[in-house]
Amino acid sequence: QRLSPFYVFQLIPLVGVVSFAAVGALAFSAYSLFSKSDVIINKSGNPEPWETIDPTKPQKLLTIHQKWKPIEELEDVKKLTK
Repeated sequence: QRLSPFYVFQLIPLVGVVSFAAVGALAFSAYSLFSKSDVIINKSGNPEPWETIDPTKPQKLLTIHQKWKPIEELEDVKKLTK
């Protein structure tokens, strides 16, 4: 049995939407992998990767009016444990 051309034309939008979603997912994965500091591939090379993250750089995709300032007590504890 052959499909009529009418059914093939109905599949074009479906293939387009699914392809667009797949390309978008791959693009966002690559963006997160190469530009975000909280995404870690090799944890064995650095057992404490959270120590190298810059706290002044936002880690979210969208950040509105976020200011970072250190907590003195935590900084003192960090200095004592090192």
